Amino acid sequence: MKKVLSFAMALAMCLSLAACGGNSKQNQTNQSNPGSASQPGSGGASSSGQPASADSDLEYIKNKGTLVIGMTDFAPMDYKAEGSDEWIGFDADMAKAFAESLGVKAEFLELADWDAKSMELDTKAIDVVWNGMTITDDVKALMSVSEPYCLNGQVVVVNKDAADQYQTVESLSTLNFAVENGSAGAEQLDALNISYTAMQNQAAALMEVASGASDAAVIDLLMAGAMIGEGTSYPDLTYTVQLNDEEYGVGFRKGSDLAEAFNTWWKEAYSAGTVMEVAETYGVQESIIEK
Repeated sequence: MKKVLSFAMALAMCLSLAACGGNSKQNQTNQSNPGSASQPGSGGASSSGQPASADSDLEYIKNKGTLVIGMTDFAPMDYKAEGSDEWIGFDADMAKAFAESLGVKAEFLELADWDAKSMELDTKAIDVVWNGMTITDDVKALMSVSEPYCLNGQVVVVNKDAADQYQTVESLSTLNFAVENGSAGAEQLDALNISYTAMQNQAAALMEVASGASDAAVIDLLMAGAMIGEGTSYPDLTYTVQLNDEEYGVGFRKGSDLAEAFNTWWKEAYSAGTVMEVAETYGVQESIIEK
């Protein structure tokens, strides 16, 4: 009886040791393979659902599901049709198409201070600046900029009755100007050492001239073509001197991979005829840069 009992106890002890050894081996395997099914984060994403690369602006946009476009009221690029709350225009329509290509929704944020656009990008209040933005050295120092897509220039707008008096740069120094704060037009007047009243946007600058509060404004040539002269909102205004030649670009956060994604998409949209189709809708087809 004692022999039987001793044999049974020895057998139980062996089985127990074998079981412990099996568990230890399995634990070792799990610890050395953090990508196993029992571990969170497999598949290249964290348990919070964030992309594997925190530096990818493109993935950031796709994850949050929106592309926030920073812009101002600037026909024919971004504006609202009378009686509507929807932003339309060449830039607005193309921004919607780009957002759709990314699988996200386009949202528009009207910037109260155009001069603060790079800060709005950096704080992620907006994702792009898309508003007939002139490419300058200052702009390129603050953000990543797309390849140019449109030609433009800064022009001096005055009342038709006074237009013949202001046909040269030298004749402008006596005028009282209204200009969008932080705009390319403001830069041109700064270079000429001509003072001005800073306005919230170009539309407000035009209203100043139309009301007689200012003698002149400097606005984008594209806007002048759409907003002043016969058959427009300001039939009594015209433009005289063109101060420069410019190119438009779309602004992204510095180093953003969204810039290259945009450049690729734009070329494809141009080849497909989409760019020119939208341009013709808003009368800017002659200014579009061929791709």
